Amino acid sequence: YNIELKPGGGGKIARSAGNYAEVVAQDAGYTHLKLPSTEVRRIIGTAWGSVGEASNEEHRLVVLGKAGRSRWMGRRPTVRGSAMNPVDHPHGGGEGRSGRGLRRAKSMWGKPTGKGQKTRRPKKYSNVFVVSRRRVGKRK
Repeated sequence: YNIELKPGGGGKIARSAGNYAEVVAQDAGYTHLKLPSTEVRRIIGTAWGSVGEASNEEHRLVVLGKAGRSRWMGRRPTVRGSAMNPVDHPHGGGEGRSGRGLRRAKSMWGKPTGKGQKTRRPKKYSNVFVVSRRRVGKRK
């Protein structure tokens, strides 16, 4: 866990509670890591990391219990787009609890969102380091 992407750049990968990455292979100065998302990625072999896994694995099991406790943590309420007015969101307006009236779900700024929408740039510079993509879709 806490693995550097670039040597001397500080830990960036697998840092949240209970996370770890596995060394799958090594070749030509690169190490292949299986990340928590199941993506296999190449990083430079001289980059540092910590042995083991990040502690507090039960962090994901904590139930906040009420809205107030969420507020204590600095989280603001999440308002659904369908509860807004049409001026505020593409899903807003309509009589009663009406549906979105569109083929695709949209973000607040009108961009397609959710339901399998890809958000990664196709020409991202780090694509050359990805050996196999992460799992996508419903987990079994």
